[in-house]
Amino acid sequence: MRQTYIVSYDVCDPKRLRRVFKTMRGYGDHLQLSVFRCELNKRELVELRAKIASLIHQGEDQVMFVDVGPVEGRGSTSIATLGKPYMYPERCAMVL
Repeated sequence: MRQTYIVSYDVCDPKRLRRVFKTMRGYGDHLQLSVFRCELNKRELVELRAKIASLIHQGEDQVMFVDVGPVEGRGSTSIATLGKPYMYPERCAMVL
């Protein structure tokens, strides 16, 4: 089952920050400066956490994973905004 996660990070070093950002782009939708919305299964979550842990400095940086709920349940309705509305990305199959 896929869960929706909000991942937010505060990385002090610009080089580490770029590496974390590039890694996150492969796992979710970029919402704001250091905030991503990710739909992950358990394996993907463990994989992402391991990758991020290898990139950050444990004593200086912080990455938060907020479990919002199942993609098909609460996770699809739990993001609310003020001002510009959040648009859920359209999911479609791509055949290569």
